[in-house]
Amino acid sequence: MPYISRAEAAAFLAEQGFPVAKNTLQKYATVGGGPPYSKFGNRCLYEHSKLLKWAESKVTPCRNTNDLDEAKAS
Repeated sequence: MPYISRAEAAAFLAEQGFPVAKNTLQKYATVGGGPPYSKFGNRCLYEHSKLLKWAESKVTPCRNTNDLDEAKAS
C-alpha cells in the first residue's frame, strides 16, 4: 500500500523507532517542517519511504549534550 493516513503514519513511525503523535504530524502539516504528504480530497496521505527519510533526517548523533550544542551552532 503506497499511501497511508496520518494516524497510520504516526503508528508506522513509532514502529520504526521514531515516536511521533498524529497531532504532531497535524501541526507540522500546518506550520511546516514535517514529512511530505499528498492531498486526496481533504485528507493528507503519506508514503512510507518519505516518512522514513524525514524521520532519519531529524536524528542527531551525539555522545553528550555538548554535541547537541555544536550541532545547533553549525
